[in-house]
Order: sequence, then structure tokens, then C-alpha cells
Amino acid sequence: MAAVVPPQTPQRPLPGGYVQTPAVQQQPPPPATIFAQQLASLRNQPPPATQQSGNNDANQAAGGAQQSATSNIDRAANAINEALYLESARFPDLESYITQGISGTYETPPNSAWLPFQRLKLYDLPQAIIEQANQTSTGLTMGLFPEIGHCWAAMDNCLYLWDYKVQGAELIGFEENPFTITSVKLVKPKPGVFVKQITDLIVVSTSENMMLLGVAANTTSTGNSSLVLYNTKMAIPTRGLNVQQIEGSKKEGRIFFLASEGEDIFEFYYQQDEGWFSGKTHRLCHTRSQYDFVPAPVKAVSSFIGGVQKQKKLVKLVIDDSRGLLYTLSSTSEIKVWSIRPNSVALALARPLQSLLQNTGHFSGNTRLLYDEGENKVCLVGLDAIPATEAGKLTLVATTNTGCRLYLSTTRGYGYQADGQNAPTSMQILHIRFPPKDPSAPPTQPLPHASPMGGAAGGAPFGGSANTATAQGNVDVNSQYLKNTESAQRFPPGYFLAAQPNFASSGSDQRSRVFCCAPDFARLKNPQDHSSHNSRFVEFGQWIDLSSWFAGAHIADGKEWTGAGNGGVMGTAGFGNEMALQFSSQTSTEIAIMTGVGVQTIRRRRLVDILAGVLRYGNADTEGEEGGVKRFVSHYGRAETAATAIAVACGQGMDVTGEGSGRVSSVTDSDVLEAARKAFIEQGGKPEFSANAAGSADPVDSVTPSPRYQGLALYVSRLVRGVWKSTILKDDVKPGVPPTVVSTVNLEILRTMQRDLASLKEFLDRNRPFIEGLSGSSALNRVATRGEEIALQGEHRAMQSILSLIGSIGEGLNFVLVLFDEKIDDILALLAPDSRGKAKQLTFESLFVSPDGKELAKELVKAIVNRNIANGSNVDTVAEALRRRCGTFCSSEDVVIFKAQEQVKRASEAGGQSESGRVLLNESQRLFSKVAGSLGQEHLQWAIQQYIGMAFYAGAIQLCLTVAGERDRARRALGWLREGMSDSDPRYDAFNQRKQCYDLIFEIIKSLDQATESQPAEIDGRWSLAAKRRAEAYEVVNESEDAVFQTCLFDWYVAQGREDRLLDIESPFVVEYLKQRSREQREAADLLWRYYAHHNDFLAAAATQVDLAKGFFELSLEERIGYLSRARTNASTRQSALMDSRGSKQQLLREISDLLDVAAIQDDLLQRMKAEPRLTGERRQQVLQELERSGILPVDELFNGYTDQAGYHDLNLLIYQVADHRNPADIKASWDQL
Repeated sequence: MAAVVPPQTPQRPLPGGYVQTPAVQQQPPPPATIFAQQLASLRNQPPPATQQSGNNDANQAAGGAQQSATSNIDRAANAINEALYLESARFPDLESYITQGISGTYETPPNSAWLPFQRLKLYDLPQAIIEQANQTSTGLTMGLFPEIGHCWAAMDNCLYLWDYKVQGAELIGFEENPFTITSVKLVKPKPGVFVKQITDLIVVSTSENMMLLGVAANTTSTGNSSLVLYNTKMAIPTRGLNVQQIEGSKKEGRIFFLASEGEDIFEFYYQQDEGWFSGKTHRLCHTRSQYDFVPAPVKAVSSFIGGVQKQKKLVKLVIDDSRGLLYTLSSTSEIKVWSIRPNSVALALARPLQSLLQNTGHFSGNTRLLYDEGENKVCLVGLDAIPATEAGKLTLVATTNTGCRLYLSTTRGYGYQADGQNAPTSMQILHIRFPPKDPSAPPTQPLPHASPMGGAAGGAPFGGSANTATAQGNVDVNSQYLKNTESAQRFPPGYFLAAQPNFASSGSDQRSRVFCCAPDFARLKNPQDHSSHNSRFVEFGQWIDLSSWFAGAHIADGKEWTGAGNGGVMGTAGFGNEMALQFSSQTSTEIAIMTGVGVQTIRRRRLVDILAGVLRYGNADTEGEEGGVKRFVSHYGRAETAATAIAVACGQGMDVTGEGSGRVSSVTDSDVLEAARKAFIEQGGKPEFSANAAGSADPVDSVTPSPRYQGLALYVSRLVRGVWKSTILKDDVKPGVPPTVVSTVNLEILRTMQRDLASLKEFLDRNRPFIEGLSGSSALNRVATRGEEIALQGEHRAMQSILSLIGSIGEGLNFVLVLFDEKIDDILALLAPDSRGKAKQLTFESLFVSPDGKELAKELVKAIVNRNIANGSNVDTVAEALRRRCGTFCSSEDVVIFKAQEQVKRASEAGGQSESGRVLLNESQRLFSKVAGSLGQEHLQWAIQQYIGMAFYAGAIQLCLTVAGERDRARRALGWLREGMSDSDPRYDAFNQRKQCYDLIFEIIKSLDQATESQPAEIDGRWSLAAKRRAEAYEVVNESEDAVFQTCLFDWYVAQGREDRLLDIESPFVVEYLKQRSREQREAADLLWRYYAHHNDFLAAAATQVDLAKGFFELSLEERIGYLSRARTNASTRQSALMDSRGSKQQLLREISDLLDVAAIQDDLLQRMKAEPRLTGERRQQVLQELERSGILPVDELFNGYTDQAGYHDLNLLIYQVADHRNPADIKASWDQL
């Protein structure tokens, strides 16, 4: 403990303060830092609302952390729960930063370290496709099926597929079609229509019909997978439609498509069986009468002849499965919203672009990027749905050819959210996202009068002039940066791609370039100021040049972004939280861009990759490595920086190795890892102690750990996020197959998590001397005040807690992996029914943290070992592997128990009566006794049952006695027996623990007696085997020095009516037991004098009988005289010289003689009173009761109370004689009266 400098001035207590700091010198307050506002905002932030989410809820975690009695693992688990909750609670949903108004803040970093995407690889077209394309008559159309990892190419009437990531992949062709192919689309089939092997459908539209091809995966003999196409024979006619747009509902499997002309929406209806009035397939048109037989091309010609110069047509179709809505975009930039109903599609509303823009003038201004009607007329080139899981009212993003993104909100009455059953009635532009500033454009002046949302008011037809940048200074409403955008796409949670011609490219080939941007989600989650969410909406952007023309982009694996989960927070909060998921999978999001020469893949860089890049390429930047770290801290805060830095130090950072190689590997450069270690240690901040904080009496509970600890807890929570609340087991139910139990989480994910945690623990152990809170007592030498010392103690406690939890999680993961190395169904079958049910409900959190979870895991470990023993496996190998991998659930004592169980099993196989079997049984009993203190009742019962079955009675009894002694080594049960035996006495529990073992011994004795009572004691003059077993067992019983056991044993004998067996036991415990019991039970006193007499201690027997005659037991006078008579006989019997004491014998005989004389007089008196006619009524009953049941009365009481008053002078004379009363006057008077 560091010495505290004594105060120089008298101290007076502060209100509510518990710590006095020294006043050695007056120092100026530290200057405000860039984190002061963040710290203030975090302090003022209200705690999250209470959530009911399990045993370790996030808010219970926050409250539980204030209790000093909380264990280390519980405290760390509370921190993990709180981190998981705040990960979502602090991340704003889309509608909190996409609010009414405009925005346009971008960062296009020149340094590659901060770029949001990385170019991976260009996968060239197969040579066969290029050769075939050169011979086609109708040209080449291509696309990508990301869900199955294949590209497709349509040439004339042929369709080809290939795995674009495999060099020289085999082409899969479909050439049975005789008509020219116009469009191709991959969709999901309707449930139950096709066999389960058909996972996808390829919709092929030709000039004459539209057909369905089934797609199934096929595994070759070498283990490689390939695709197989099946012609389903399902087709519909499409002559004259020239279909260009096809979309499928992933939720329902319905297929919609558009004709090249007109505004009709068609559906390819298909079903498994033919109906009464319909076949398996037919074409539906949802936007006109079924009896309209005039084709769209004919209508187009007639309309042209009628004078209309340009017919409106639908050019894009978007399906929103999350809401049951369908959106269309027309050639005139009109957006229509349709409700998808079971058998129809109904138009809900339609809004042209100009109509939508009329409502935005008050916040956007009149900019040519939105309202240009000249040669470069503004039109929509992109339309993407925002799923309901991402936002409630925001449903669409429409992109203009000038690069502006229009976020549209659709609602029904009173602002409620719309869906397929409740069609929207209103649609308007809620937010406009302008392109980035054009760095080549001349600088602009901000508007003199700007609206609060960044727009200008008044003047222009749609809200005023907007020929300058907004007052925000970051939004250029006239930027030409994304001019001539030809196509745009948005992918959840906010990735945006805009393609435009690359006019700067050399050569005659048409090339495109793509502007790729993504929101800085980390800045949204970790505000470093008090600004609103929308002002923190910043996107990182970059240009990617393509080798040919742009033909579309897709998420490479075809999987939709499902979000990070809301962690118990209501609504859509947390959906776009990339940071929470950056360690949940092996790869980050990849986007595949289809071009005219192949597929260009790009990779979304995670926050950990960006920091790794900053540390790797920072020296090439003007900021330098240190400046890059400071920028990272200023953007995202110290806690996020610490979490990301330790992730980089543990090898989580990824980077592309080689331009265009497509290989992504971990960043393991020593200088990068060292820089990350330095950032974690130096940028981690300090713990804070608040002396005025309300809480427990322990001041350490008022310590707020440092951002370094918060970052460490955040990193651990992100590692375990995918499994923390998940159950370990689940039932796998398949039709026609018995249900089996499988792992809820892929085991490879658990192994990766295990490696990451091991790397983290190694890092912390290696850097323990440098990390505040782990460096030990040496850090106390650097503190200057008592407050700093307490803060350091709190930091140390928090750090040690997280270390304990990391170890517990590692062992828990080891256990789960060991568990699934076995046949889990067989393991569960060995558990009790209630334990089996609990095992299926066990979560990873409970396994890592809860004592109940750990106890259940121990039961599973025992079941694993028992199954291996039953299968003949070497228990040493199995148990040692369990102990090494998960020692918490399999200790060294457990290993000994397992070995003992194996010895018992081997003895059973060898035969319990054989010599080798007895040796094995003795060895098992020795092993069990070695760990008697940790031997549970279940294991003990199992061993005893096995021992009884093999007639190993003596060993079974000895084992029970050993376990009983180890359970109560302080002999508290003996004190309980001797001091009243109260049920409320805490020592009763110790007695009860012993009693469980003694009850097993009684069962053993019963089994022993039943097995040997009918067996002869001798055979041919020699002891029989049964007699030997009996003698061995009773020798152990009778020679036990356990006083508590002997007491319970004797009680059991008496309760069984076998008290005579006590007479045959030569043990001091019998006498002690009977003496104690004889104070309350006459039967025990009788048994005591019989025991003495049985063992030839007649004098003691006589003394006991005298005590009975004189005692307080309710005996008749006749019974007391009988005890005295037998006592005189026993006392007169000659004993051995060792046991005979002449003095005490004579004294006892004299006492017996005197008592007999008095008893004889009392008996005569009793007989007289019975015949006395003067004694009547209640008095008669009272006198007779006193004389017969009140014991042997004193002679003075007999004389004064009875004989003298009754005038029985002859009895008076006898009393004078017994009492040796020699007064002549009294004697003469009695003679005279007689």
C-alpha cells in the first residue's frame, strides 16, 4: 500500500465525502480535453430501461455491479450483458439520422488506410464464353447468381452457368430451348411444389415463352459440389411481351415480371398439381382485365399513330417481402406502390418525381441536381427497398441520374406503418442525400439565411435559390461529382454504389467507374459531442475503376443483412451496427460487380481493418501513425479505440495481400501489433472514483473503470455475441427420421471463438506489467492521493473479473467441444429426466457464469465418462483429457472417481468372488476413500450398490464410514448429539450429512443378513465363505471409532426390534449409549443391566437394577421389589478378581437390604390399606396410588403419613427396627397400643 502524504492543513469533512486528499501543493486544474464533452454526456445519460431477458439482464448487470458481494465472474458477466445491451441501445436506427432535411457530408480519404472498401479480384470470363459470344447473332447478356455462386450468360437460345471463382470451371449449359432468350432470373421456389433437392429456380424468358429450370446441388465422388439443372416442364407463353424484368418473392416463391412496353405487371403462376379448370401453370396480369387480348406492342403502335410521342413503361420492379409491398419505377420516373395480396396485386398509390419534389422545397432549395428540365433532365436511375427490420416508415431509396439519393417514407392513415394488408396512402421524400463535394469545382459561399436543416428558404419555384453550399458547409447542393449516374444500388445496412461512364479511360472500349460509399457507423454509435444524429451522418467514399461496362452488383454470397440484433431494445435500433458483428464471421461483406469482362469483387473493410491499416500505412500519411491513432480516438472515443486496438493486437485485423490477388489474410506485422499494443495501453484512459456516489459502504464500488476496461469488455462481448444467449443444444427434427440432438451453433464458430479468446488471454498475460489494473502492487507506487488509490483498486478488481470470465468461457467452450465429440443422444440418455430437460435449456451464458450451469456440466462430464467406461474405453485417457481441457468441470478428484468406477466395472467383469475381482474391489475402495471428501451421494450410492451385488460388504461399510468422517471433519454432529439435538441447531446439517452415509450402511447390513442367514456357518469344520463375509463386515461395524455412527447404529437396532444384538457387542460405545438412553427409556436401562450381566459385570448390573428400583420410571411396587431382589442376587454373585471390589460390593448389598426392608413394610402397608374399611372415596384411590406407584417411600413418610395415623402399631415397630429408632418411650407406647 502506497504511503499517503500527511495533510499540511487541518482537514474538515466534506459533505458526503469519504476520502481526504492531501493539500501538499496547489496545482492548476488540468486543461479540457477533446473527451470532456463525451464524458459529460455519458454521465448525464439516463440508464437504460429495465429488460427482462434472463438471469443476467443488461440492466440487472448495471445494478449488480454495484454490489460488493458480487463474485468476479458475475461482475464480469454483468459487464458483458451491459456491453451487449448498450451496443444496440447506443446505436441509432436509420430514422434517427435520416430525418427530414438534407445531408451530404462525405470523407474521401486519399490514404488507403481509411477507405471503406478494398478491391479484391477480377474473375475473368471463361474463354469458351468469349468465343461463343463472338458467334452470336443477338449479342451477349450476362448476370450473376450470388446465392449459388455462379455467373450466367445468355447467347441466342443458349444459357450457360459457371462458378466464377474457379479457374477453368466447367460450363453448365441449357441448350434445349429453341427460342431467343431475353432475360434470366434466379428465384426461390414455392414451398412444397418441388422435391427438397430443388433449392432454387432459374426463370428463363424467351421470345415465345417463359420456363422454369430446377437447380439442385450435386456432390461428386471427389467431394466437390456442382450444380445440376432440371427442366421442370413448367412454362407459360410470353409472345410479344419481350420480358426484360423478372423478380421473385423469397418469402412466398411468387414470380412477377414486366413486359418491355406498357405498365402491366404479370405473374408466372405455378402449382404442384393441375386444378379442375387450370393447369399447373398459367400467366396472370394483375393490372388489366383478363379479357384484354390486345398485345402491348399493338397498343404502342396505335398510340404512336394517335400522336403520343412517347409511351410510359415500367422499367424496374422491386419486391419488399418484409412489408408485402411491390414497387415499380416507370420510364417517366414515376413510382408506384402495390399491395401483394394472396391472389392479386393492387395499386396503392402512384407519385411522379416532380410531385414528390414539390413537398421538399422548404428544406432542399431549387437545385439543378433535382429540378433540371433541360437536356440533362433529372430522372430516377435506381430504386431500392429498405426492409422493415431496418426502418419503420422509410421504405424506399430512389437515386437520380445526378447522384442524389431520395429517402421516401410511405405511411397509411394517421402515420401508421404500411404493409400488404394495410396499403399506404401517402408517400413523400423525407430526406435528400446530395453527392460529395466536387474537389475540382470552385469553392462556394454558404447561404446567408439557412434553415435549421441546412436548406434555404424562399425565392425559387420549389423553395428558393440553392446555387451555393448550405450553411453546414459540408453539403454542396450543386455538386457535379456524380453527374451522369447510369445505375445505382443500395444494400442494407447502407452500402451505396453509383455507376457512371469513365470518360477518363483510354481506348475505345466502354468502361465504367463506381462510386462506393458506406456510413461511418462507428461515429454514429460513439458520439464525441452533443450534436444530433443527422449531423453525425458521415459517409466514407471512394472511386473504383472497372475494366469494362457496369452490369449490376450483388452481395457476393447472396445473403441478406439481418442486422446485429436489438439486444432487447425496442424497434430497429442496432440494425446497422457493423462493429458488433465484425468478429462473428470469418469474412466481412463482399460485393460482386458484374462487368463486361468478368466479375470484380470488393470487400467492405471493418473498423478493425481500418485501424490495422492506419497502423500499417500511417507513416505514408501526412498525419503519421500517431496522428492516425489520435484521429481514431477523436472520432470514436477511447473505449472503441481500446476495443479495436486490442483486436488488432490479437490478430483480428485483415488486409488484402497483393493487388488483385483476392487473398485476405491477418495483419501480423510485428510493427503493427506493437503499435496496436501501444495504443491499447496508452490511449486507454484512467478509472474515475466518485466519493459522493451513492452506493455500498465499500468505496471501490464507486469506481468507474477506465475506457480501457470498457473496451476490453466490449471486445469480449463481440467475440461471444453470437452464442451468449443461445442454447447449447437443440432438437433436429426431420420427416421420417427420429429426432436427434445437435449443436445450436456451428462447432467451427466455437473453435474460432476459442482461438480468439486464447489469443486475448495470451496478450493480457504477456503485457500484464504494462496494463494498469493488471500490473499488481507496483502500480500503487505511482498514486498521489487516496482517491487515485481507490480508483486503481477498482480498476484492478474489474480487470481481474474479466480475466476470470475469459478463463471460464474458454473452459466452457472446451467442454462443449468435448461434449459434441461424443454421441450426444447417448450422453443425455444417462441423465435423470429433470437434468435432461435442463441440459436442453442450458445457455452458453449459464454454462460460463451460473453455478447451476456448471453443476449441470459436471453431470454431463460424468455421463461422458460413464458411457466411455461402459464402452470399454480407457478411463485414464478420457478423464485426463477432460481434466486437461475443462478442469473446472472435471477436477483431479473427478479423475480418481472415474478410475475407481472403472475398477468396479472390471471387478464385475472378472467376478466379485474371484481373487482378481477382490483385488480390484479393494483398489476401487482405496481410490474412493482417497477422494471421500468430494464423493457425492450419487457416486456413493452407485458404488455401494455395486459392492452389495458383489458381496463386498466390509469394503462398502468402510467406504461409507470414511465418507461420513470426511463430510464432518470437525465432528460437529457429535456435539449436536451431546447437546440437545435441536433441529434449529446449525450442526444438524452436519449430522444429516453423516446420516445419509449411515443409512447406506444399514442397507448393507440388511443385505448381508438376508444373504447369510440361510447359509451354514461351517462346512467340513471350516468357516463358510458367507460366514467370513459376515464376520468381516461386523468386525468393521463393531470396531468403528465413530461415536455418531455407533449411536445411529444402536438406534437402528432398537427400531428394528433387534436390541438383543447389542448384548453381543463388546464396545464401550454400547455402555455409553445405553447409559444415555436409560435416562429416558426404561427399556434401555433394562438392556444396560442385561448387558452387564451378559459380560459378567454383575456388580454394575446390580447397581443399574438398584437405580431402576429407585428411579423415576413409573413402576409398581412389586416391580421395584423384583429389581431389588435380582440386584441382591447379582451383587452376591462372585466375579473375577479384576472386576470384584469388596468395599463397593458390601456397600451396595447393604443399600439393597435396607431398600428391601423398607419395600417389604410398604408392601404390607399397601395390603392393609386395600382392606381398610375406613378408607373410602377419592382418598382411598389417592393413598393406594401413592403407595403403589410413587416409588419406595422414606420410612419417616411411611410412619407419619400412614402407619401411625392408621394405628398399625405392628408396622410402627417394624419401622422402628428398620430405622434403628431406639427411643424407649416410643417403642413402649407402640407395644401398649398393640
